Amino acid sequence: MIDLYYWTTPNGHKITLFLEEAGLPYTIRPIHIGKGEQFAPEFLKIAPNNRIPAIVDQQPADGGAPISLFESGAILLYLADKTGRFIPQDLRGRNEVLQWLFWQMGGLGPMAGQNHHFVQYAPERIAYAMERYVKETGRLYGVLDKHLSDGRDFIGGKDYSIADMACYPWVVPHERQQQDMEYFPHLLRWFQRIAERPATVRAYDLAKDINVAPTVDEASKKLLFGQDANTIRR
Repeated sequence: MIDLYYWTTPNGHKITLFLEEAGLPYTIRPIHIGKGEQFAPEFLKIAPNNRIPAIVDQQPADGGAPISLFESGAILLYLADKTGRFIPQDLRGRNEVLQWLFWQMGGLGPMAGQNHHFVQYAPERIAYAMERYVKETGRLYGVLDKHLSDGRDFIGGKDYSIADMACYPWVVPHERQQQDMEYFPHLLRWFQRIAERPATVRAYDLAKDINVAPTVDEASKKLLFGQDANTIRR
């Protein structure tokens, strides 16, 4: 039913977390971003931003032609609405989850991504940039830790949701982000609860079958970090 265009990155993991939880039939179409497969014309037809993940739903709810989507947050919301799962159906609950989904898309993901870039990959060790993004990642961890401090099990409340699926993969590499999880006890409790879910284990085991090598190496840096407007024109 679902074709998933995927690579083993935090944004890719979001979608396998959902699909494994929901039990939807899906086929993984690996897109090796370190080799530039995200620039293939057939992939760009469904993902014009040349980024994974993307999906094609071969059986959309309206019974019409297949639907393609890119952007992980949009995909999670689409799948939640398609299945009626992992998003509350009441007005307040739904919007509680949606605001944290967008918080991840606009904050935790981009800031942690810049953290990774300047701490792990940048050819120059720029102290200001490293400090800025390590601190901002820590601030965002603190926001989520405080939110979870009221005893709730999950970000949206008592039920697991797409907000949790969006945030969890970006907390997995906390050591690389120079974050000490012991400093965030409520976040750590939440993190451990999700890590133990059978669907989480399956999703990450599946990733190991597809790729265990670093996505970023010397050969791939120009592909991944050297893009500009001319990349799109080509």
